[in-house]
Amino acid sequence: MLQSMLSGAVAMAWLACALFFLRFWKQSHDRLFAFFAVSFAALGVNSVVAALIDAQDERRYYIYVARLVAFLIILYAIWDKNRASRRG
Repeated sequence: MLQSMLSGAVAMAWLACALFFLRFWKQSHDRLFAFFAVSFAALGVNSVVAALIDAQDERRYYIYVARLVAFLIILYAIWDKNRASRRG
């Protein structure tokens, strides 16, 4: 019971971060904020799926692949922002 409540709180925090960056993207149209919003939304969905999947399920390792993709999106966003600032 406590674990599902904490998983819900973590998912809510990820999705709140996604909405935070989505608001900044709407104001500035900066790609960095869009990438961050997508990444945090993916982490929020990932947290919900992790709470719903049984611990004995053999497909559970896909959760870690999704997390890896989300963090790679963040790294790409930072790299893209630094590359764009050098050009202009």
